[in-house]
Amino acid sequence: MMQVTLTMKPRAKPFLPIEAEMIIPMNFIGSRELFVWEGNKKRRLEEVFTVRKEGNVNSPENIIVILRGDTSRIKRVGEYMSSGTITIEGDIGMHCGNFMRGGNIVIHGNADGWLGREMRGGSILCHGNAGDYCGSGYRGEKRGMRGGKIEVMGDAGDYLGEYLTGGEIHVHGNAGMFAGAEMRGGILRVDGDARIPAANMSKGTCVVSGNVHEMLPTFEKTGEKGGMAVYRGDVANKGKGELMIRLTGEKSGTE
Repeated sequence: MMQVTLTMKPRAKPFLPIEAEMIIPMNFIGSRELFVWEGNKKRRLEEVFTVRKEGNVNSPENIIVILRGDTSRIKRVGEYMSSGTITIEGDIGMHCGNFMRGGNIVIHGNADGWLGREMRGGSILCHGNAGDYCGSGYRGEKRGMRGGKIEVMGDAGDYLGEYLTGGEIHVHGNAGMFAGAEMRGGILRVDGDARIPAANMSKGTCVVSGNVHEMLPTFEKTGEKGGMAVYRGDVANKGKGELMIRLTGEKSGTE
């Protein structure tokens, strides 16, 4: 096993974003020089982080990368990651886990927008809240997350799982507007409340265990199962998706 600890150094301009797509376990095999972008300046990794390596392995699945300090402005960590583990002890910036194919990312704070964007495999666990577009496709893309699992212990923002095509997203708190919009497959679970869920979905399963606000009328109730009302839709899109909503509590527009 090999552990790589990256501790943020104090910065003169801490508001500047850092593009750090090279922070994936496989890039720490060997001794090649690594770079990030701080604003429009290209920096050696050691200029931004104190880097400590413990152990030596030849396989990325046996590497754990730990990020410490104020990492809230670091973007694209874990992009195209295929194996190994990244542990983020605080908050993380936008696009964490872009196109991820395998391995594990654990975030002990909050995640900014686009967490797990167009993810293909692996797992992301966020102990805090996730921003808008978690597990979605990027603007103009017709397929979002396609495999793997994202679990958010807190709340998620708007457009959670937009264009979800495969895999599973589980939010233990509330979701914002349009969770599961344009779903093409996969499973989306929201334990809390959601507003206008599963709009224009064609396939997949969306489960909301809290209150649903402003549900679209273009869903057909097909029955009840396990304390949940089951709907088919979105029929406006000739959809064959499944939307499940708990039977008790406020369900504006569901009756």
